[in-house]
Amino acid sequence: MRILIVPSGFKESVDAEKAAHCMKSGIMRVMPEANIVELPMVDGGEGFTRTLVRMTKGQIHDVKVTGPVGQSVMSHFGFLGGDNERRTAIIEMAAAGGLRLVPRSMRDPRRTTTHGVGELIKAALDKGAERILIGCGDSGTSDGGAGMAQALGAKFYNKAGEEIVIRGAISLLELDRIDLSSIDPRIHNVQLDVAGNWFNKLCGENGVARIFGPQKGATPSQVQQLEAALEQYSAIIERDLGVQVRDIPVGGASGGLGAGLHALLGAKLHARYDIIMKYMDLDQLLNESDLVFTAEGCIDYQTPRGKIPAEVAKRAKRRGLPVIAVAGTVGEGARINYEYGIDAFSSISQMPASLEEAFQFTEQWLADCTESAMRTLLVGYKMAFRARLKEAVV
Repeated sequence: MRILIVPSGFKESVDAEKAAHCMKSGIMRVMPEANIVELPMVDGGEGFTRTLVRMTKGQIHDVKVTGPVGQSVMSHFGFLGGDNERRTAIIEMAAAGGLRLVPRSMRDPRRTTTHGVGELIKAALDKGAERILIGCGDSGTSDGGAGMAQALGAKFYNKAGEEIVIRGAISLLELDRIDLSSIDPRIHNVQLDVAGNWFNKLCGENGVARIFGPQKGATPSQVQQLEAALEQYSAIIERDLGVQVRDIPVGGASGGLGAGLHALLGAKLHARYDIIMKYMDLDQLLNESDLVFTAEGCIDYQTPRGKIPAEVAKRAKRRGLPVIAVAGTVGEGARINYEYGIDAFSSISQMPASLEEAFQFTEQWLADCTESAMRTLLVGYKMAFRARLKEAVV
């Protein structure tokens, strides 16, 4: 049997590569002779840079930047290897503004900044980048990319004509005018591409404040403030820059960073898998497989809206392949995933546990859950074999 393992990472717990190793070990307990291929998948969030750099034999650069709560953090960006028409830098916003960089006691997305993302862009320009590919995902920010742009020279003013220092989305409530005349001129000479979730919008009922604000620590009243700030931001962008970002696809990626990159830096926004699949051979590996395993931190009603398990299942179903998903948790509306190509899913949790305790057991539970799924699958094979045997005797 040829088995393909294509997991996402589990936020703040294990990355996609470790998840794949754990799942493989679970399968091998049951079927050690299986031909197992691991393809850790990234979606623009954590691991995006290192994965693409590794796959293209490129180079990583470490750099110190401003983290999401204003502290100094060690971050990184990379350059793709291989034959590229342009010297392409890879940046994942999570390396400078990710949720894992926000201490739990400080999780208030009104007050986290993308300033460090701008510093990563500047560092890539300093190293001679001719094209910059930015992955959006796993963010702990919601400032619409204003902090990122300010790090590159953009200026933001209030009604009194005073320059605003962007310290998160809360600063956008004061915003009255945007001035891009002092932005780093090198920005105009590079190609900027953004890989993000096509379904993420900046504002409205399905905007980032309402959908992702609570995941980043926002209370219901703070969600309302976030929404008001981003509505104000989008209105002034449209008035001053002539760019509509309120509900464009990918505009809401990483707390509105997609909108900021597009409107303030002229970046082109892409559905993330259109970009990522240029560097990963998922479709070819699916052609060579009999069974597919995938994984995600949570399987729920949002999974079909651009999450890795749904993308893997969609491509697998074109080839008639069975797909099994394992998840840290099974959330609200998870059954909808049966309609999108996932044939079975289950939670890895084995006992009641706090989030911190669950993190300690993630690797073990991943292996155990995959083993259990494999054993259940073999029961089905044995039943089918016995049925065929009986038919042959008759």
